[in-house]
Amino acid sequence: MKRKVFYLSDSTGLTAENLGKSLLAQFPHIQFESITRPFVDTPEKAQRIAIEINQEAQTSSTRPIVVDTIVDSDVSNVIAAAECFYIDIFSTFLSPLESELGVKSAHNVGHLPIFVEGSRVVDENYMQRIDAVHFALANDDGMQLNRYADADIILIGVSRTGKTPSSVYLGMQYGVKAANYPLIPDDLERNKLPAALADHQKKLFGLTIRPARLSEIRNERKPNSDYAALRTCVDEIRQAETLYRQYRIPYIDTTQLSIEEISARMLQRAGIERRVSSL
Repeated sequence: MKRKVFYLSDSTGLTAENLGKSLLAQFPHIQFESITRPFVDTPEKAQRIAIEINQEAQTSSTRPIVVDTIVDSDVSNVIAAAECFYIDIFSTFLSPLESELGVKSAHNVGHLPIFVEGSRVVDENYMQRIDAVHFALANDDGMQLNRYADADIILIGVSRTGKTPSSVYLGMQYGVKAANYPLIPDDLERNKLPAALADHQKKLFGLTIRPARLSEIRNERKPNSDYAALRTCVDEIRQAETLYRQYRIPYIDTTQLSIEEISARMLQRAGIERRVSSL
């Protein structure tokens, strides 16, 4: 079974996508085809999308699912009238909250606090994220070892275990400054924590993966190489996990985890507070 899903928002669409995909993930046997339409902030734009939704309903045997975080009721009502299964995130939660708090919501588009810097309006959370992403990129694969003191967390692991995407995601989603350091064969054979990491042991977090999956990933990059050979992957993973246990470094197996799951579990186990809202 395949269903078309529209994520609609009067802002970037990230909230609609995050919440909608979390709901739909509970139905793994159904294939969902996603369409995101951000900045739907006028009735005219909503009407054009409603036509698109209706056309999809007419050509498909099932009506589309619409996940909507549009605040303006004049805009969202246009979408609600279309031929779809309609999920209005804000009305679902805002009305009960208004009743509980005894006040009407501000109905602001977007949700992140801003401050004024000179003549510019700057989103504080956005700037924290950008700074953290820049930090992750500048400290990727053991670059700029002298900046490890500024890191919130330092990811370590053998090549292709997901260190770089996890570091960038931690910055982009949570504003966490994450560096990463690759454990090369020389490090593993010495069975000793590299000197660059010795002073930052409390910040270290290890990534591991099943050797067979690591071999598959490496073969996509360097087919039929010793680097990608299963025996190499088995040895490197065994040595890395031995190192983690020897130095009591927390670590997780990334084989069956998404980047979102990897990042959330790392923050929880490392006891790191999210610097910004994740939505």
